[in-house]
Formats: sequence, C-alpha cells, structure tokens
Amino acid sequence: MSSNTDKRKAAQALAAATARDVRTPAVEVGPLANMVGYALRRAQLAVFDDVIANFADLELRPAQYSVLVLLGKSPGLKQSDVAAALGIQRANFVVLFDGLERRGLARRLSTPNDRRSYALYLTEAGEKVLARANELESRHEARLDAKLGPGGREQLLALLSKLAARD
Repeated sequence: MSSNTDKRKAAQALAAATARDVRTPAVEVGPLANMVGYALRRAQLAVFDDVIANFADLELRPAQYSVLVLLGKSPGLKQSDVAAALGIQRANFVVLFDGLERRGLARRLSTPNDRRSYALYLTEAGEKVLARANELESRHEARLDAKLGPGGREQLLALLSKLAARD
C-alpha cells in the first residue's frame, strides 16, 4: 500500500472518530448546550472534520486551503495581508506558508518597493491542487446545504456575519 493511501486512510479514520466524539458527548453538557460559543465550536469541529477527511488525498488542511484560495483570487498579496485576512498570527502563518512552499504549491517573491515584505503566489502545482480542492470543497458545501435545508445557508451566514461584526 502506498504512503499516500496510508495517510489518507489514517486521516479519514481520525476524522470519523473525531466526528463521532464531537456529535455525541460522553457527558451531559448542561447549560453549555445553550451557549452560543459552545455550539459554534461544536459546529466548527464537525465541519472541519469533514473538510479534513475531504482533503486527505491532497494532504491539505483547512488553513492551507484558505491560503491557496486567497492567492488564487489575488496573486501577489503580502504575507501580512493574507495572515490578517485569515486571522492567523504572523509567526504561525510563516510556518504554514513554509509548508506550502516546501511542497511546491506556493512561492514568495520580494516586492520591489519594500525589500522587507514578500508577495505570495501559487505555483503551477499549487493551481492544480487548488482546482482539485475546489471541486472537493463544492461537494462538501453541497453536504452542508443538504443539512441546513432550503434557505439555511443564507440564514446561517447572515447570523454568523452579525456575530463577527465589530461593534
């Protein structure tokens, strides 16, 4: 069996086990069940478990996918701008991007006006991985739409937007 197949199966098994744990708590959570933050975190875990299993063949994590999406949409963004847009600490972003660069999916180029900052770009391999990941993500989003029902996506996104807004 190939290493990629082993990794994919391990990621899918972990995601399935974690998903079971997330959906069925071992203890009664009492008042936590009615707390927005708790419910959001549980929902995020369930959604991310599916994303992780979905991207297992690509060996891609949700944050890495988000970086690829932004660079695919807006090539040449600065590291600090991408990190800020995704809510990732600068030091953590550097480590994340180093991994994408090592895999040959993205690259840094010095910016002509500021030698201290870098412009970020997808490589050809990164564009191919992003295209495949987008196909997989579309299927994932369709599964979420089915769970949420008609109008559910729009309603959920509107409510989440309200929560995320800075007053």
